[in-house]
Amino acid sequence: MSEAASTHVALAKSTRNSAPPSSTSAPPGSTSDGALLPSLAPLLHAWLPRQRWFAGKGRPVTGFSLVSATEMLPLDGTAGPGLLHLLLRVEQPSQQARPAEDCYQLLLGARTSLPPLLAGALIGRVERGPLAGRTVYDALHDPRLADLLLERLRRPGSLGSLRFERTAAIPAGLTPRVLDAEQSNSSLVYGEAFILKIFRRVFPGTNPDLELPLALAGEGCARVPAPVAWFEAPGPEPLTLGVLQPFLHGARDGWQLALAALAAGRDFLPEARALGRATAEVHTALAAALPTPALHGTQTRQLVSQMIHRLEAAAQAVPALVPYVPGLRAAFDAVTDLGVRGTGWAQQRVHGDLHLGQTLRSPDGFWSLIDFEGEPARPLPERRSPAPPVRDVAGMLRSFDYAARSHLPWNPEWAARCRAAYCEGYTQVSGSDPRGEPELLRAHETDKAVYEVLYEARHRPDWLPVPMAAIQRLAQSAAA
Repeated sequence: MSEAASTHVALAKSTRNSAPPSSTSAPPGSTSDGALLPSLAPLLHAWLPRQRWFAGKGRPVTGFSLVSATEMLPLDGTAGPGLLHLLLRVEQPSQQARPAEDCYQLLLGARTSLPPLLAGALIGRVERGPLAGRTVYDALHDPRLADLLLERLRRPGSLGSLRFERTAAIPAGLTPRVLDAEQSNSSLVYGEAFILKIFRRVFPGTNPDLELPLALAGEGCARVPAPVAWFEAPGPEPLTLGVLQPFLHGARDGWQLALAALAAGRDFLPEARALGRATAEVHTALAAALPTPALHGTQTRQLVSQMIHRLEAAAQAVPALVPYVPGLRAAFDAVTDLGVRGTGWAQQRVHGDLHLGQTLRSPDGFWSLIDFEGEPARPLPERRSPAPPVRDVAGMLRSFDYAARSHLPWNPEWAARCRAAYCEGYTQVSGSDPRGEPELLRAHETDKAVYEVLYEARHRPDWLPVPMAAIQRLAQSAAA
């Protein structure tokens, strides 16, 4: 493909892999060769389901649709590398009338031959189409292409179907490396100074992992690293594709710190109390920055209805839950009863998936909260909806229980003390003890435990006793 052709392309929107080439003219940076997707489809059929971030595991891939293709580095006939950005809809069977379609972000490198150091990133060799004879691979593992991505973020503007924004200057020449710990997304660290999160499964609408840190930065809240740059696919509902934030070098996540404390036989009370204060600071800033509608009446019934629906679905999938369903329902019904009698609660934007693994503690003891994306399995509009702050508190309380159960012998008293210390710290800043709303807190903790049961049964059966112990406790306390 010539350089002129590579910068003169058509946006192949929703083009099936069997569709004819598009004749639409397009801006520089996008690509329109209708043979591109059919040539890549055989390789992607094999490669995509093996990726940790692929959400449709266990269901066959039945087709692809190309939403957009942008050449970030021209594939101009040289040895390479070239860099191709794709937004791709993946069709899979579903229980609904129509097939499920998830949109994924791919960054593909292309070379005539792959260096040995990139062998682990291999996707395959293309046999036909505009990339015929080239080897394609996951570009994030190629330092040259990862550096190019940072260069695009350093220079705001548009390229094909992509738009790049930044809030501060970014130094050049930062060495990139891939973080292996991510699962639902991918991350690059640049020079131990910045971390770029690449969202793999993308949805229309601003991702809360960009929206909420920006709002918190506007309130001067230092508990969350402020976005330095980001890129998106613009439109009526833009797709957030990646966010660059400061990398908290030397910080350790709360989960590892908690496990280390358990292994050493010491308590975690000062850390838990400080973490409670940090959570309350974030909640206070979010309440100041964004709307805080009340939860009452119809909204309360809808909240409880969603919890009950998740419980019933989980009980169908995990028979061990069935004996506890009446007691768990009682926890949800208690919230409904209070709502009927006129009780209302505060709502606001929250983290949405808060646990020890979403926190970082710097060497000086300062706690930060990260990963505001919410639970990836939930629809984006639901993740962006206000919720009672005790939802985050419940998530953290469950996390202390998980930590205690992860260490043998099980130490339930350790978890109980941490839970109390966390709530005490939260109260010191917020002025409101989350334990003062016991019905609402118990309902959210129950809902979280039900989610955990379903997750562990599907992915980590050996861990199922951890949430089942909480299910037993919560069912008994709600029925008492």
